[in-house]
Amino acid sequence: MSTLLKNGLVYIDGELHEEDLLIAGTKIKAIGFGLEADQPDEIIDLKGKLVAPGLVDIHEHYREPGFTYKETIKTGSAGAARGGFTTVCTMPNVDPVPDDVETFKKQVELNQKSSLVHLYQYAAITKDLTSDEVVDMEGLKEAGAFAFSNDGKGIQQAGTMYDAMKLAAKVGLPICEHVQDDSLYHKGVMNAGKRAEELGLPGILGVSESAQVARDLILAQETGVHYHVCHVSTKESVELVRLAKEYGINVTAEAAPHHLLLNEEDINGNNGYYKMNPPLRSVEDQAALIDGLLDGTIDLIATDHAPHSLEEKAGDMRKAAFGIIGNETAFACLYTKFVKSGAMDLELLLDLMSYQPAKLFGLDAGVLAPGKEADIAVFDLDHVETINEDDYLSKGRNTPFTGEEVYGMTALTFVSGKLVYKNKHLAD
Repeated sequence: MSTLLKNGLVYIDGELHEEDLLIAGTKIKAIGFGLEADQPDEIIDLKGKLVAPGLVDIHEHYREPGFTYKETIKTGSAGAARGGFTTVCTMPNVDPVPDDVETFKKQVELNQKSSLVHLYQYAAITKDLTSDEVVDMEGLKEAGAFAFSNDGKGIQQAGTMYDAMKLAAKVGLPICEHVQDDSLYHKGVMNAGKRAEELGLPGILGVSESAQVARDLILAQETGVHYHVCHVSTKESVELVRLAKEYGINVTAEAAPHHLLLNEEDINGNNGYYKMNPPLRSVEDQAALIDGLLDGTIDLIATDHAPHSLEEKAGDMRKAAFGIIGNETAFACLYTKFVKSGAMDLELLLDLMSYQPAKLFGLDAGVLAPGKEADIAVFDLDHVETINEDDYLSKGRNTPFTGEEVYGMTALTFVSGKLVYKNKHLAD
């Protein structure tokens, strides 16, 4: 099967080109003009839509096995495809936790059986995500782990993190840390500050994140490990990462769309849809994250897609689960907020959501070129679409972005040359 994508705006090597792209089987065969001579089986006139490398998300939660009432691999990956993601990395906070070789292999088999997109699996850093027993990192790497994370749980003991970093450095894989010092966390539900006081809700101190970032950066310097900071949310954390890079520490960091798009002032009341971990921070923190993306301190954008049931997110923030979905709307929301306003170049946004995460984590993705896998996202930058709950393919509904009008929704998504998503509103 061959498909010719005609009249698109193709993103290649950091630049946009008005060219055509030919898919043959699972690969990109050619990019250029006059490709009709190959007599493709199908020709799709894109009418100027953006043709981008399939987006790469290194931080999602698919909840299977153990919590399939929240999400499954099939529904989560369908949502990812709708958002233009063709390569996704899933966190290990499922049941059973993939913290040994046998369990990890079973998880990978389940991923491959059920996913619509390419799926890479994190292994846990420690047994059961909460213990101080570091996993068999060498065995897990041989089983296919690309990185280690206890996401959702911060590693509390410095000695445990030091041992984990030494082992990860030895096997040559990253440690991706949910930075949270529980002794400073105080069981809060939103950012500690004036807005929390106005709502009468317990706050989460920013230092609960930045203090552990500081600790881990020193340990990373000592061990030489590739240390990655998940969902950075405070201005202090951004500055620590910036300083660490100046010192030559092997650190990378990600920002989540919700922390870039919202701050604590946007929380409209005691509403569980605004409860996430780390929480929406201050206006100043939000500005620091944006500056960090623009100057290269923060290396990439990752969604932290975290679906929950309606019951788990309803009502009082004190009782609601932490988490927000985002893989279906991330690109469109960010494009509308930052690119349409002129605050960020389209090329930078695409780089942060495709090439950069792939390069930094050694994933074969994020590039359009002849001979490469035909993992392609087509976005409509010119037409507005309302984010409608009825259109979600994820089981999750827990996002405050429902009802927003956005540009840049996905029109088509191809994974290994196969059309896995077509937007009924925008594809024609």
